[in-house]
Amino acid sequence: MKTDVALVGAGVMSATLGALLRRLEPDWSISLFERLDAAAAESSDPWNNAGTGHSALCELNYTPAGADGEIDITKALGINEQFQVSRQFWASAVDKGMLGAPDEFINPIPHVSFCHGADGVEYLKKRHAALSSQTLFEGMEFIDDPAVFADRLPLMSAGRDFSDPVGLNWYTEGTDVDFGALTQQLLNYVGRDADLYFGHEVRNLTKQSDGSWRIKVRNLRTGEVLRVEAKFVFVGAGGGALHLLQKSGIKEAKGFGGFPVSGEFFRCTNPDVIERHSAKVYGQAAVGAPPMSVPHLDTRVINHEKGLLFGPYAGWSPKFLKTGGVMDLPKSVKPGNLVPMMSIAPKEFGLLKYLISELAASPIDRVKTLQEFAPRALGEDWELIMAGQRVQVIRKTGMGGSLEFGTAVVAEGEGTLAGLLGASPGASTAVPAMINVLQQCFGDRFENWRPTLTEMIPSFGRTLNDEPALFSELWDWTNRSLQLTGRDSE
Repeated sequence: MKTDVALVGAGVMSATLGALLRRLEPDWSISLFERLDAAAAESSDPWNNAGTGHSALCELNYTPAGADGEIDITKALGINEQFQVSRQFWASAVDKGMLGAPDEFINPIPHVSFCHGADGVEYLKKRHAALSSQTLFEGMEFIDDPAVFADRLPLMSAGRDFSDPVGLNWYTEGTDVDFGALTQQLLNYVGRDADLYFGHEVRNLTKQSDGSWRIKVRNLRTGEVLRVEAKFVFVGAGGGALHLLQKSGIKEAKGFGGFPVSGEFFRCTNPDVIERHSAKVYGQAAVGAPPMSVPHLDTRVINHEKGLLFGPYAGWSPKFLKTGGVMDLPKSVKPGNLVPMMSIAPKEFGLLKYLISELAASPIDRVKTLQEFAPRALGEDWELIMAGQRVQVIRKTGMGGSLEFGTAVVAEGEGTLAGLLGASPGASTAVPAMINVLQQCFGDRFENWRPTLTEMIPSFGRTLNDEPALFSELWDWTNRSLQLTGRDSE
């Protein structure tokens, strides 16, 4: 079996890359291989991912305060710019019929940052001053009036002692994105002219003398082994990507390791409680906590039904996938990454201490954490569910290694294979991440693709934060195309 492009994994990254390539090179053959029996069943599933629509509007870990108290907004600006690229691609895809009903995957919901205590409120005041003057964050409100707090967030105000000062950064025009539904819609488009193999696991990758790749694939239902030859391979297998990149033997993957972090959520089971909250409210992370462990009381819309999550409660497992095995971590240790991985423990003592404390937490402790957001929350109204696995990147640096909390594209030098490692901000920046893959791996074609990319993403190659008029125009267009205009988002 021969194919021009082989996509490994049926998550939002592979689906996005497949959709881009289908528009850019409609004559290319595409084959996708997924070990599970459904699309978006791991990290892209809405019940598995820690965030739905990361655009740096409310995530406080993207706006750290320096030693002088000043707020660094650099990362927030970068992530929001990337989210605007994704948003434009989705709007264009709806206009072109690549995607169906947008309310199946994107819905309006306010994004809110929450702090309490004098220091927390002062931080949010400075954060608002730093962000609200930026084009991408114009319209953000700073709220410290308990009456306004109670009106906007009734679930969080009930039973709250307002002698402890509270503050909010409120952005009305945020969105909730169901990346599971989005992935399925994208794959429906890709699959019109592609071969999608579910229940098929990629076991090995071997580069041939002509630059193509021979892929060993096992049908998990029958045990049959397929041999596939592909001119280009993208490994979008989430936590499973590291193992496959290591098996490929590319030098660019040497030195990379992975540190898995698991998690759990409280999911609300009481419809009356769910209806009393309509916002994504993010608080401050505990000392040493990884970015995806920032606590949030999170309204989500899944299959047109409103839901409410709180968490995540971090844990630890050696698995690299929720459906993975306990040997995932040991099998990832190689001579080239042993020292970088061993060097992490002394550097990340705060993280290890945090994980140990989370593992020791009792059910009562979890409810008490929830009550910091919703003081009258009752454990009987919430059920504990397992979140997806996150594998943080360990990158070789000098004689040791560093733990990274972003995403990293690993591309083979000749551009015939690429993979994506890491987690947050993940799915929200899928489109710019996959454009990065295209640029690194198809440099000889990229300039010819630019007009089509600009048609799909009108701001392509430009910085919207520096062009208020263009941002306003594109914001209005994406709102109309994604059917976000005119809805009650309070």
